Amino acid sequence: MKRFLNRREAGSELARQLLQYADRSDVIILALPRGGVPVAYEVALALKAPLDVLIVRKLGLPGREELAIGAIASGGIQILNQDIVHALDIDQATINSVLEQELRELQRREHIYRGSRPAPEIKDHTVIIVDDGLATGASMRAGVRAARTQSPARIIVAVPAAAPQAIDLLQPEVDEIVYVIAPDPFDGVGMWYEDFSQTTDEEVRLLLDNANRQLPGKAA
Repeated sequence: MKRFLNRREAGSELARQLLQYADRSDVIILALPRGGVPVAYEVALALKAPLDVLIVRKLGLPGREELAIGAIASGGIQILNQDIVHALDIDQATINSVLEQELRELQRREHIYRGSRPAPEIKDHTVIIVDDGLATGASMRAGVRAARTQSPARIIVAVPAAAPQAIDLLQPEVDEIVYVIAPDPFDGVGMWYEDFSQTTDEEVRLLLDNANRQLPGKAA
């Protein structure tokens, strides 16, 4: 199965799957930072839709940070993967410690990426939530639930690569899931990119600024 060159190329391919949402005044693109922002940038330009961020933090198990025991999102949204918590007998003190750490990072990112700019108004809009891939689906699920509290008309999840199990997990919670590839076995998002180097905070800021300079109207 194919691999994407990098996140920007993946975003261009994903955008081709979303062209029915182009040139619509009710569409907003929300990226999960950091890796989702370069993908969403290409989608936003192709659809001529405003771009903003929906900040979500994975709750990684200490010592095995790649294993998501849950996620948090702006607006006080918290999701725990109870199957993993129970299977590994993770105590509440460990969960609280991870929560506290990731909440600080979430608040830091909100300040860096948005500053004093308010979050976008998404009520009655079609919201396309973009990330660079879906592995467990925990981070995206937190993002979807955070967006849902603001009463959008529709929520669409869009990713270049998705694990089939994550698609099944999210399907009941969204109106549509759009993806380019869904390999099985999935083996992690990074497996499907030639270049999966970390996106920096500075790149996130630049892409958000560039997108909203080029597009008619702003998400905020």
